[in-house]
Amino acid sequence: MEIREMVKLLGERLDAPGRTITFQKKEEKLRVENTKTSKGVTLSLPGICARYEEEKDKAIEEVVYYVNEAIEVMGHTPKDEDFQKRLFPVMRSTSFPTATPKGTELVTREHTAETRIYYALDMGQTYQLVDQPFLDSHGLNPSDLDTMAKFNLRSLPNEPKRDEVAGNFFYFINANDGYDASRILNQSLIETMRSKIKGTFACAIPHQDVLIFADIRNNKGYDVLGQMAMHFFTNGNIPITSLSFLYEEGSFRPIFIL
Repeated sequence: MEIREMVKLLGERLDAPGRTITFQKKEEKLRVENTKTSKGVTLSLPGICARYEEEKDKAIEEVVYYVNEAIEVMGHTPKDEDFQKRLFPVMRSTSFPTATPKGTELVTREHTAETRIYYALDMGQTYQLVDQPFLDSHGLNPSDLDTMAKFNLRSLPNEPKRDEVAGNFFYFINANDGYDASRILNQSLIETMRSKIKGTFACAIPHQDVLIFADIRNNKGYDVLGQMAMHFFTNGNIPITSLSFLYEEGSFRPIFIL
């Protein structure tokens, strides 16, 4: 499906009172916004078109559900006292905006040349990115937020599925809880995986809902990992990066696989 056809289809499905829908032609993105709060969701259309070619109506239904849930809860903060347990880190590309459309600064932390850490307040079916006014209203600073979010991240289950391709081993975490890629920040998980790796330790976070660890035993392994990362990147709702990473001296370094 072409971009202009996808714009028409999603526009019809997402149109509702109290919303504005804007097509950003140059960036090939569709912005759906709550007119009262000026908060909303920006969709990357090429990735959705690619998913549609494989999944047809299922891809559209998932996107519509995601947007409707997100728009409904935006601007609402849980009233209970346990909001600190709802804070989690989320990974995004460095090209992702660092401020809301109204100019409010989002809280971020540097990660790699390709990725950046944001923070989210979990709302059940979706989440709200944390901005500076949220921190101010709760008397928190960015360091407090980072500590809380990573602590909560460690409570999430980590059950990778293993696959072998051409003598190389690949481990996939795909819990679909919104924080699969975020698990790259779980140092305990990283150390556990490193103890299993016999070859070169590599990984990829092509989109929000998958984390790939790789045990590269031969040159073919790099090609396979690169192909996997590109496939997931083009088919994810929230793509992050098609590049892979090598784990060296306690940090991740992006690599180009030609």
